[in-house]
Amino acid sequence: MKAIRIYETGSPEVLKIEELQLPDPQKGEVRIRHTAIGFNFQDIYTRSGQYAAPLPTGLGTEAVGMVEALGPDVTDFKVGDRVCYASGPVLAACATHRNYPAARLLHAPAHMKDEEIAASLLKGMTVEYLMERCYPVQKGQFVLMHAAAGGVGLLAGQWGRHLGARMIRVAAGEVKVKLALANGYEYCLDRLKDDIPARVKEITGGVGVPVVFDSVGKNSFDQSLNSLAPRGYFVSFGTTTGAPAPVAASTLQKMGSLYFTRPTLVTYTASTEDLRHSASAVFNMFAKGALKITINQRYALEDVAKAHADLETGKTSGSSVFIP
Repeated sequence: MKAIRIYETGSPEVLKIEELQLPDPQKGEVRIRHTAIGFNFQDIYTRSGQYAAPLPTGLGTEAVGMVEALGPDVTDFKVGDRVCYASGPVLAACATHRNYPAARLLHAPAHMKDEEIAASLLKGMTVEYLMERCYPVQKGQFVLMHAAAGGVGLLAGQWGRHLGARMIRVAAGEVKVKLALANGYEYCLDRLKDDIPARVKEITGGVGVPVVFDSVGKNSFDQSLNSLAPRGYFVSFGTTTGAPAPVAASTLQKMGSLYFTRPTLVTYTASTEDLRHSASAVFNMFAKGALKITINQRYALEDVAKAHADLETGKTSGSSVFIP
């Protein structure tokens, strides 16, 4: 097998592709031959050291493939099954093959292609837990989403439209603005030239939004706080521009009794039941046409350094996948 590994954190140059011998699957595991691999910003976080991981480590949390071998006590899957996953416990999706615990594995839906699943499962599950369970978005509510031209943002726009929410997006540049508009967003704010809080207040009649979903971090933090209505929810689910400064509890008090949370998909899919519930919700949304995925970048494993550089510097739009 070939796998992406890092022995130290840092720039994309620390990424290495290695040939390894994969052992037989152990009790409760299956061996998977990957056909498509998802690529997400948390891979950047791990490689750069923002997310701690024991070194050396592989990278990647989601993929699609075929079951090639079964370990002892596996009953839910058989050789030849088409499968997918979007969670740990070990970072190793960015590889041609891997062994994976059957308890965290999912049967791939027949109505979706391999690339579509790899590009959308983790992102779709992120949107599901954010908009259905972390803050249940209601019909008619205004919702502000930062980085709306990225993979999560585009799916969030579609999901919110399906719920009947009035989606406001923040993206950078005319191209990404148009992409967001085509994916469920009612209003377009360009962070390169718009005063985001002022425009949000204008759109909402001076009230502000009840919820902000922010994956940008440092560069958008103040904008998000100042866009919220009293008793609004600030949901921070990423920090692509770095972590913001700590916020004093009194700040939330003085700005309207605001709520602040920093959730993770890991917590919301910790049990097998929650994992399968979230994945099923995503698959069902695709089945009824409420979600469509935009894959604008495809990379070979050998191009992993370029892929990381492209995503980190904002050169990508929509979703990206590796084709092993």
